[in-house]
Amino acid sequence: MIDAAATFNDSTVRHLRVKKVVYGVVLSMGIFSAMAAPAVAAGGFDQNGYNYGARIFSGPADGVDKMLDGKVWGDSAYANDHLVMKWNSAWDTCNSHGSNDAIYCAGAWDTNQWNGMSPNGSQWIEHIKIIWVGSAAENSEYWVQGGLSIWRNYEIILDRGMAPGHERFVATFAKPNGLG
Repeated sequence: MIDAAATFNDSTVRHLRVKKVVYGVVLSMGIFSAMAAPAVAAGGFDQNGYNYGARIFSGPADGVDKMLDGKVWGDSAYANDHLVMKWNSAWDTCNSHGSNDAIYCAGAWDTNQWNGMSPNGSQWIEHIKIIWVGSAAENSEYWVQGGLSIWRNYEIILDRGMAPGHERFVATFAKPNGLG
């Protein structure tokens, strides 16, 4: 396994930047997910891959932006990859209350499992765990040593995977990295 401090090649750096943007948009969509949940809860998965009642997205990454257009937020490179996201009720509550109040946000988490190993996929595999820590970030009582701050109020406690060419990477690995 590659050390978290390892130097990545240009392809890996580009991928990690794109994924940071993708996950940022996914976070902002949490607000809309919480509002849409009652409408879809009884019906299982919608055409895009969301099951708001079960708090799961499972399907081609193309659907995560709620537009089946062969792109993920305008980028076709990852549209054929398979994505599974899972989040807890605290994640929805936190997003609907502004993302910075421990009363609503403590214990909020999200996981993302990205699999691009299909014939038309990006050939990336990535597993990410994200928790809420509040705006104090690394000074928060919720901060886990070894994580990576993202979106001001959240921490990536695990980000590891495999880049094209079977280059394994660990971008962050907090200890412990469980969800609670």
